[in-house]
Amino acid sequence: MSSSRLGLRLAGCLLNVSEGRRKHIVENIAKAALLDKNGLNHPEVSVLNIFSDQDYNRSVITIVASVEKLGSSVLAACLEAFQAIDMEAQEGIHPCLGAVDLIPIYPLTGVRIEECGALARSLAQNLVMHIPGCSVFLFGEADLPGKRSLVQRRKQLGWFTRRNFSDLQPDLGATPARRCGLTGVGASLYVMNCNVTIDSHDLSAGREIATAIRGSNPHGLKGVQAMAFPHEGKIEIACNVESFEDHEATESSEDTQYVAYNVLGHQYTYVSPHYIEAQVKKLANDRGIGTIGRALVGFTPQECKKCAEYAIKENIGEFWKIREGVFM
Repeated sequence: MSSSRLGLRLAGCLLNVSEGRRKHIVENIAKAALLDKNGLNHPEVSVLNIFSDQDYNRSVITIVASVEKLGSSVLAACLEAFQAIDMEAQEGIHPCLGAVDLIPIYPLTGVRIEECGALARSLAQNLVMHIPGCSVFLFGEADLPGKRSLVQRRKQLGWFTRRNFSDLQPDLGATPARRCGLTGVGASLYVMNCNVTIDSHDLSAGREIATAIRGSNPHGLKGVQAMAFPHEGKIEIACNVESFEDHEATESSEDTQYVAYNVLGHQYTYVSPHYIEAQVKKLANDRGIGTIGRALVGFTPQECKKCAEYAIKENIGEFWKIREGVFM
């Protein structure tokens, strides 16, 4: 049965928190998303996946819900996260600005991107209202009127290197408290995270590969943002894979360069994880380096939609516990 016939209007949030080493804290954050204001499990919310990385000290929690319930669900998870994570003590390889570092909202089914932007703005206002010391920057559909991208905002704010918040001017809230840091809240088309590990300790080689595949490179991969990090004794090419509108793209196979999908009759496209891995492998081989493997952080857009529809229809809140790789 189609999602439209089920009457589902679903959106998702890939909640990025700056904690990946204390499993119980991350799971408490995930469980908080499932409870309503009376402490009861909410039937229109599910946590599909938890992806944690100890080296990065970062977790990505995939929360899906009806568009009417997602804001309160993510707010509850953030309240738990801000209580448990102290940015003054946080250490990890992955860049971050906040205890709750990133709150991206994505349309999944029956929801327009503009609705996700309005939801993100409302959530940002509630965060600074309910959490002392919380400060927010906006991006994408939540950042009106300019709709600056997450990449633009991160560069402006010094996301890669900053730990001093005293001179930051957030979009909402006061100067960021050192314990909380600064949180990004926004909305866009679905952004997938795909990481490929190369069998090398050479960070400069990793950076060359990341630069070569970036969408900003004339010969790079459209919609791909890439960085290289030391990771578990090797180098990981970490990619954010953005969806984009491209009416010329008709391919829909994971084995091709581009994969197409639809939301409310609009076609969107992204670069296949398999193709990203193949390109990294080729660039690494050109430098005499092998690759070890690929990790997809969560889901492709289609997988997220299908899992969300199933989990909500079947009222499975802790969906992450029934899929393989419970705590990846």
